[in-house]
Parts: sequence; C-alpha cells; structure tokens
Amino acid sequence: IDAVGSAGNSLGAFMPKGITIRLTGDSNDFVGKGLSGGRIIVRPTDEMGCVAEDNVIAGNVIGYGATGGEIYLRGKVGERFCVRNSGASAVVEGIGDHGCEYMTGGVVVVLGPTGRNFAAGMSGGVAYVYDPENSFPDLVNTEMVDLERLGEQDSQEVKALIDKHVVETGSDVGIRVLADWETAKLNFVKVMPRDYKRVLEAAAAAREAGTDEMEAIMASARERGARHG
Repeated sequence: IDAVGSAGNSLGAFMPKGITIRLTGDSNDFVGKGLSGGRIIVRPTDEMGCVAEDNVIAGNVIGYGATGGEIYLRGKVGERFCVRNSGASAVVEGIGDHGCEYMTGGVVVVLGPTGRNFAAGMSGGVAYVYDPENSFPDLVNTEMVDLERLGEQDSQEVKALIDKHVVETGSDVGIRVLADWETAKLNFVKVMPRDYKRVLEAAAAAREAGTDEMEAIMASARERGARHG
C-alpha cells in the first residue's frame, strides 16, 4: 500500500505479515500498534523541504505491543517509542521520553537523540542508540539494563537494519553513518536487559553442550528467583 499525505492515529495497527504500508508524508500516534508481522515505512515528502532527522515524522507510542514486523521512520517521533514491543524491529532518527519502556523483545535502532527514562522496565529485546556526543548514558534508567559497546554480531545486525532503513526511506543520517561505518559503530551504545542476557547465555551454553535449551533457560530463571527471593 503506497500512500501520500498525513495519516491519523494507529496507522498499520495489528497489521499481519504480508502487508507493507509506505507512507510519504507524516503520521499521528500509535503507528504500528500491535504490529504482528507487517512492514511500515514513513518518510517526508520532498515538498516539506526539511532536514528529516531534525523534524517530527510521527507521534507518540509507536510500535506499542508489537509482536513482529518492521518499522522504518525517517525523522523523529514522540514519547514511549516501542513501549511493550515484544518482537518487532524498528529504526527511527530520534525519540522523546520513556523509549523502549517495558519492552520484552525485538530490536530498536535510534539514529539520533532520546529523551529521559529510556529502558524503564525493559526486560527483553535489545536497543542500539547512536550517541556520538556521549549524552545518552545520563538518560537511561539502568534499574534493569546495562550499557555495552557493539560486538561483531551486534555490528552486523545494526548495519543490516540501517541498510534497510536507507533503502526504504533514503535517510541522510543513515547514509552518513554507513559511509564511515568503522568509526560510526564505535559511537553506538547497546542497551541490554540483564535477565535477558542471562537467558541468552544459558541457551547458547546449552546448545554448545548439546543439552536441553529450555531446561537451561528455566534453570537460569530459578537461579534468578532464588537470588531475589
């Protein structure tokens, strides 16, 4: 579906796999609410004549409760980006307060500034934030997450998502980041929930040892429960 103009609330809400919406224009709140496999792309029109990464392209609470799919937004958005996301991938060029709040899965890439209280209650999934000014750590709620640098696998995943973002939106900031990737990747911060990392490590160790992954994950959960009991 190719559309031009301004969309109201809940563009592409609950959209399943097999459907793609490409909107040239802008949108209101709840883009991709409950997204369940579809793809949503929002980019400004040429007539807007603006620097996309400095301007708002969509509203608040984007990707709320998404379980799968992809979202690519050329520009900034409002508060509570990807709150309760549990499986979608999303790329955006700046967000407001409370980003990735209560997120349980999926992957988020932010190619610009964030507001305060990022990752509050975030128990799963991974977020990658481009932070050349080193201002992001002071905006993170670190109660449940740690901040890390990109490993090689992270680098490949982030680069692939930015590649898709550029192809779909023509993003200038994405093009600049990819043009000097070896330097740019050093300016990304990985936001990793501690318990989620423990589960991933337990599953990886079980696979390597040839033992049951689910049992390893459950054992990790029981260990955490004992520590916090």
